[in-house]
Amino acid sequence: MSEKMRVAMVGVGGFGGARRNTMRETGLFEIVSAYDINPQALAHAEEVDGARAVGSYEELLEVPGIEAMVISTGGKFHTEQALAAMERGLHVFVEKPLCATREEALALLEMQRKTERVVVVGHFDHHSDVGATEIKRLIAAGELGTVATFQMETAHSGGLEIKPGDWRGDPEKNPGGMLFQCGCHALHELMFLFGPIVRVSSMMRYDVHTTLTADVAHCLLEFESGLIGTLGAYHVTPYRHSLNIFGTKKSLYRDLRCPAYGDSSYVALQERRRGEAELHVPYPLPSGIDHCGAVRNFYRAVREGVEPYPSLLDGARAVMVVFAAEEAAKTGKTVTIDWEL
Repeated sequence: MSEKMRVAMVGVGGFGGARRNTMRETGLFEIVSAYDINPQALAHAEEVDGARAVGSYEELLEVPGIEAMVISTGGKFHTEQALAAMERGLHVFVEKPLCATREEALALLEMQRKTERVVVVGHFDHHSDVGATEIKRLIAAGELGTVATFQMETAHSGGLEIKPGDWRGDPEKNPGGMLFQCGCHALHELMFLFGPIVRVSSMMRYDVHTTLTADVAHCLLEFESGLIGTLGAYHVTPYRHSLNIFGTKKSLYRDLRCPAYGDSSYVALQERRRGEAELHVPYPLPSGIDHCGAVRNFYRAVREGVEPYPSLLDGARAVMVVFAAEEAAKTGKTVTIDWEL
């Protein structure tokens, strides 16, 4: 059995609780110590995971014998906490969205280069997603023909529950609204499938709910390959995560139903048949994704030296597209993304 990695963790309630579940499931981690502003969450981490509670993040950084820091706090804290951890010589696992400004992304990348620490960002591990890897294979094998364009949508109604004072309603801490919170997952997936995004145009709507962040975002994305397509992100509507890819031979339709409701992923292909009915034919594909994939990769990157995935650069690229989209929406101009990271 692999020797467990001794880690400290900041943010152990809410999504941090879910992250603790994935770490526990792998059997690869020992949460030695933890800090959270919520005493109930901290007590639960101590009871379930044996994590010794401390009274501040500064104290957490001083815990002896730890190899890494797991950061499952709100996005507004990520940069400061990750920089401090790397400076202390710790490897870092940090949730998405990575950070709220381009300057923060550059500071994180510079610190990683300086310290040579492993940093993994908590996006989905698409290499363990059977659906995403099979779609990537179909594209690479030319089975769809030339991919002409795509449409992607990601949505849920959580934005309607944002209360005054919540960081998700603050445009400085949550730029782009849903595009920042969950759209960064979609952007990470799109770049896994199609490569780097180089130009962005967008429009955003702010008047559906009472927050100051975008309720609806529509983006036109141009890739380095010349591919263009659209991404829609909304946090004021029922759940949806879908991807339609339109090829010269076949089109592909993927609908990820919410696992909370017991539905699985649906994939169908539609073949071009001139003069005949062009029906949607279900494509048998195992559903699901290894939700432990990112933390497994973190362990392997630290212990075995494998390439980190999703890497700090992957996380930075996703939020850089969000920043470009918000700029495009505000200025009404297409924004070229500066990839000098």
